[in-house]
Amino acid sequence: MVREQEPVVTGDAVVLDIQIAQLPVRAVAALIDVTVIALLYVIGLLLYTLTLTQFDTALSAAILTIFTALAVLGYPLIFETATRGRSLGKMAMGLRVVSEDGGPERFRQAFFRALAGVVEIWLLTGGPAVICSLLSPKGKRLGDIFAGTVVISERAPRMPAPPPMPPHLAWWASSLQLSGLRPEQAELARQFLTRAAQLDPVVRDQMAYRITSEVIAQISPPPPPGTPPQLVLAAVLAERHRRELARLQPPAAPPPPPPGQPVPAPTPHTSGGFAPPG
Repeated sequence: MVREQEPVVTGDAVVLDIQIAQLPVRAVAALIDVTVIALLYVIGLLLYTLTLTQFDTALSAAILTIFTALAVLGYPLIFETATRGRSLGKMAMGLRVVSEDGGPERFRQAFFRALAGVVEIWLLTGGPAVICSLLSPKGKRLGDIFAGTVVISERAPRMPAPPPMPPHLAWWASSLQLSGLRPEQAELARQFLTRAAQLDPVVRDQMAYRITSEVIAQISPPPPPGTPPQLVLAAVLAERHRRELARLQPPAAPPPPPPGQPVPAPTPHTSGGFAPPG
């Protein structure tokens, strides 16, 4: 059974234009990674047999244990950390691990995924990973649940870009409270705007009024009186997209001071946070 694709929804209830990776594609990527790890392990065993067997038995066993841990645990941890969520198998299949909010995978998350993979993939031959992925709406295995990650497909078709912001509504959109707007409502509005030109004018106006009424009921403040419904929807979607991009981007570094101007010294502060007003 092939699971229907679901977009990633961030903590701010914003739908990102990325698609969840399906289980068959993930299975092929995992098989590639397992094959690579097995080859590296066999090569390591051959080198171990040729070079380290003359050492003490306890030391040889310790070295073999460390090498096994590095092969099974270190491979996904090093690759996914260095490439921001990609292993060799995921590169081949166009997959990437991201945080649930759509941001890049962090070291802590890669460690939890690798640690859980030792149990659910290697010790239990992948059974728990398959069962959990089938039951999860976002195809998560146990490692993804513990780490707060999701595997996405970078080769999936992208959703169309959001509509442009109507210039005269930018001031209103910047003051919107959008936390009450559900993802399915925003997706319905996006699909309507995409197909509005193809609809019968009467049907288009009816749908625009109905969808806009549902959206306005979940946001505040209300739009300026007399604003056409389609422009209201375009402003809301453009503002949601703008806020999500701004939240995912790292903060910009302050510009360097002009030549000849001394660099201001950092303001001392205590460990208790910001100082009370004087």
